Amino acid sequence: MDSPTSRGSAGPAPFRLAVARSALELFAEQGFEATSVDQIAAAAGISRSTFFRQFGSKEDVVFADHTALLDQARELLARPHDDPWLAVCEAAGLVFDHFAAEDGLAELRYAVVNAHPALRDKELVTVFRYEKLFEAHLRYTLPALDPLDSVRFAAAVIATHNYLLREFVRGARPVARAQMRDALDDVRRLFGVFGGPAEPSPDARQEDVVVAVFPRSAPRSEVMAAVQRMLDASP
Repeated sequence: MDSPTSRGSAGPAPFRLAVARSALELFAEQGFEATSVDQIAAAAGISRSTFFRQFGSKEDVVFADHTALLDQARELLARPHDDPWLAVCEAAGLVFDHFAAEDGLAELRYAVVNAHPALRDKELVTVFRYEKLFEAHLRYTLPALDPLDSVRFAAAVIATHNYLLREFVRGARPVARAQMRDALDDVRRLFGVFGGPAEPSPDARQEDVVVAVFPRSAPRSEVMAAVQRMLDASP
């Protein structure tokens, strides 16, 4: 009862997720503040001391899987990659795959976190750790890269991932892994790094230019309408 290994031979990660599920079910039923550590420990079949050794606090148990996920993402990024930009997107996909396979736990966590401002704040800190990891990977593998580009790309990947994950968790629409991959491919296209160029080229950072010529006497409304038609017709 005192040891995480007593919960089976699969190791500590499944144990931590099992305890997290017990905690989240109690939080959803009773409220976060009204649920004690003793109640969580009893529901999970562990001692109070084991709970604190494993998690430290009630807040930490809500995000129990992020420590393992960050380690997995760090290991993925540490491998040799021909395309550092794609590697960052693959690390984000790893996180999505985990939560998509949680069998209801992600939905439960979403409901609990959104009901408590303190947990929302902690979630922001957790998300920032992924962003810093992705940014550091780009700066390490692409030393000549403008640091602002690494920050922008990491933030765009995180924002895209989190938006689609929230849509999936809330049941707003089905989101498959392929849709997440396509959306992250679009992020690489947006930054001009789809297909593996080492860094965004200056041309890729420039927007398309539309040139139109009108008589000086042309009414402003006609000019604006014509420009809009040209923009709409652009590929």
